[in-house]
Amino acid sequence: QLQLVESGGGLVQPGGSLRLSCAASGFTLDGYVIGWFRQAPGKEREGVSCISRRYSITYYAHSVKGRFTISRDNANNTVYLQMNSLKPEDTAVYYCAANRGVVTIVQGMCVMREFAYWGQGTQVTVSS
Repeated sequence: QLQLVESGGGLVQPGGSLRLSCAASGFTLDGYVIGWFRQAPGKEREGVSCISRRYSITYYAHSVKGRFTISRDNANNTVYLQMNSLKPEDTAVYYCAANRGVVTIVQGMCVMREFAYWGQGTQVTVSS
């Protein structure tokens, strides 16, 4: 059974950092496009970052570019999202998602509806 589990969320002060992890079981992540998405209270889910399968090409939403970094650790079958210089507006539930096929890129981000597998999410709260 394919499963994604996010971890690493928590409460952090503005300007702080967190590293989210997306661990897979039942399949190997290096054969999948992986995306990070987030949903704040009262808002629609939005794309944050994604990484391609073969060459690990990375994409970022404009709002996080320069602050967040997505990376693969194939040895541990995990994808990370390093989040620096966090802002209160980064507060949301963060989800990782995976898709084996090619994912369309629109306006510099992976199209969310093309991801077939989703984790349960991890809460990130940025507040003083």
